[in-house]
Parts: sequence; structure tokens; C-alpha cells
Amino acid sequence: MAIQFGAIAAVLVLYWKRFFQSFNFYFTIFVAFLPAAVIGLLFESEIDALLESVEAVGVMLIVGGVVFLFLDKWFNKPGELEFPSYLRAFFIGLFQCLALIPGTSRSASAIVGGLTQKLTRKGTAEFSFFLAVPTLFGAGLYKLYKYYSLHRGFTSSEISLLAIGNVISFVVAVFAIRGFIQYLTSHGFKIFGYYRIAAGVLVLVMHYFYRLSLV
Repeated sequence: MAIQFGAIAAVLVLYWKRFFQSFNFYFTIFVAFLPAAVIGLLFESEIDALLESVEAVGVMLIVGGVVFLFLDKWFNKPGELEFPSYLRAFFIGLFQCLALIPGTSRSASAIVGGLTQKLTRKGTAEFSFFLAVPTLFGAGLYKLYKYYSLHRGFTSSEISLLAIGNVISFVVAVFAIRGFIQYLTSHGFKIFGYYRIAAGVLVLVMHYFYRLSLV
């Protein structure tokens, strides 16, 4: 989670003009961020327990993939909005709460939420990136604080690994965000569905054979 700071930096660099638009921009993002922040804190222990379930991750990868296969059909009419109102942002935030279930993509949940609120494909993808800034920053900072409190600090090697990981995360995210927006606008969601289903099946198969090896 801590290396997501690099991805956050990539969003800020690519969309820096949008972050200097108006106070309304920040308040809209905050409204969308709030549901996941509250539910995440209230059910932290339950979410951490689910993280240990490989089966849950694999199943949710497949379920999310199936949803992606049908998104273009379900939302075949072009959206009208590039940016949501406060109320629409809140509903997108409720969808993002689905990502608290391990194996569920945060960006995918926000994108589905954006489509239900009449955002364009480009608008909903960009808003999911904007929403990632407070969501990933808050989660990453909280995890770092817990680790720091538990271990009473960071070693020099841990700091080096964090720095390297965030640099790599930044570079990858810059190219991934640009490519994702272009591909999504032109081709839709189906390819991401196939990818998630394949990944979910692979996770479950590997876990099954691993358990067999322990017998």
C-alpha cells in the first residue's frame, strides 16, 4: 500500500491543472472519498481478515471480470457528464466501498459508479483517478503509521525499498493512466474483464495445488 504514493504523484503530475481549478473540485472529491473512509475504519478488522482469504480474492477477481464483460452492454448510451455533482459523487463513493472487499478493484468500482451517474467513459475514468488521491494517500499513510508504531521506526533498508518502489510506481502509473484512458475511450471494458477472469482462475488454481502439496 505504501508504494501507492508514487501512483498518487503520477495523477497529480498528469492532472495538475485540474487540481488548481476550484474549491468545488476538492469538495466533490472529499464527498466521494468519505463513504470508503468511514466504512474502512469501522470494519478494519473484518477487512484485514478477508485479506488472508485467497479464495475470496480469486472469486472477486472473477466476479469483477464478469461485470466488466457486460458493462459496455449495460451502459451502451453515452454519458453526458465529465464531472459529477456532490450527490452523484457521493453515490460513486458508495460504489468505491465495494473495493474494501479484497480482490475488488478500487478504480473499477469507482468507474462502475461513475457510469451509473451518467459520466462519460473518459470522465468516469478520470474521476476514479482523482478519487484515488485521497483514498490511497489516506490508506497508505494509515498503514505506514501502524507499521511505524508497531516496529518503532523504519530501518534504512526499508526506507530505500519504499523510495525505489514509489519511483517505479510513479513511472508505471504515468504510462498506465495515459494508456488506460485512450484504450477505454476507444474500445470499452471487455478486455479488462477477460484479464480479471484469467487472473482469478489462476489464483484459485495455484492456491488449490498449493493446498494439495501440503496434504
